[in-house]
Amino acid sequence: MYRFFEQLSSRIAAPFMGESSRNSKIWQCRCGQSLFFRNSQCLACSAALGYEPERGRLSSLQPGAQADTWTLDAAPEAGAFRRCANLDSPAACNWLLPTGDHEALCMACRLNRTIPDLSIAQNHERWLKVETAKRRLIAQLVSLGLPVIPKTVDEESGLAFDFIGVDLEGNLPTTGHANGLITLDIQEADDAHREQVRVHMHEPYRTLLGHFRHEVGHYYWDRLIADSLWLEPFRRVFGDERASYADALDRHYQQGAPTDWQQRFVSAYATMHPWEDWAETWAHYLHMMDAVDTALGFGMSAREMDLDYQPFPASTLYDPQHPGGAAFLSFVNAWIELAGMLNELSRSMGQPDFYPFVLPPEAIAKLHFIHLVIQQEGGRADEVVRDA
Repeated sequence: MYRFFEQLSSRIAAPFMGESSRNSKIWQCRCGQSLFFRNSQCLACSAALGYEPERGRLSSLQPGAQADTWTLDAAPEAGAFRRCANLDSPAACNWLLPTGDHEALCMACRLNRTIPDLSIAQNHERWLKVETAKRRLIAQLVSLGLPVIPKTVDEESGLAFDFIGVDLEGNLPTTGHANGLITLDIQEADDAHREQVRVHMHEPYRTLLGHFRHEVGHYYWDRLIADSLWLEPFRRVFGDERASYADALDRHYQQGAPTDWQQRFVSAYATMHPWEDWAETWAHYLHMMDAVDTALGFGMSAREMDLDYQPFPASTLYDPQHPGGAAFLSFVNAWIELAGMLNELSRSMGQPDFYPFVLPPEAIAKLHFIHLVIQQEGGRADEVVRDA
């Protein structure tokens, strides 16, 4: 028997005692009120708030020396900032950009190539939901040190988003990724529509943030794996991506996933093709990192309980001898226990499982592979694991 989150936190942090947390999801206003990622105004004192992506923090703001400029209460030495021009739009963006940046939009809103048709009343709320999820994605990518470059800067290797609906010919858009352009059917922001599609597609987990994390996984495969030294190791872990994608798609929707898929993959959809295995595992990696970080940032505690989970051994890692392997394994084992507890909380409310998946040993190796790729590219993934 033990106090769950106290031990959860100490097991992850034990190898790195003395290092402060870098990625808390909770901040404080100058008045002491707790602030959360999507807030643009303090509910207690009405102070203006802004999220500064490079520092990864939300802060109350003080008027700057120039009109329409602001300084951070949390870091006054950081200089002056402007608020994103989408603050007062339906997107309600609370992000900041340096005064030296001559763009009107922040780095997250600048990624939009097409926004929803706002002449349609329902699209106002849809766009708010979509942007809220997208900003959380972009904040996480920046915190990991991954490149986030808009297509307006680099058309060939940049990132962009299209949020669209039915076209003039009545054709439905297809959510997906193509050469750095992530397209989302704006109706995915409607809970009823998304649930209908989820049931029809036999997907246990379908969210806006999940869509973004999956599709951006395809984008980073192109950026980090294709034509790199990681390509051959990728093929050994995930399979040969040169296999026909069209044939794999037909086979998946005609025959379904192999009966033993739960022993090797994070989801049934991951069995379709190595690209989809990568994207699904990438999305799960981001889910896990954000959820554990958020839970510990909130200082969650629980009554004494006995959670009898068998931890994964080092042999399940992609590289069991990697010097950061112990910390990553502690993180994964902590996630398994956290997900188990949160599933029980969901069941107590009569809701579906918070995390309706079981991670097999082969999936742990794939998650570790992705972690090492991200760490090599951005240099911050190990920091996030340590801080967790």
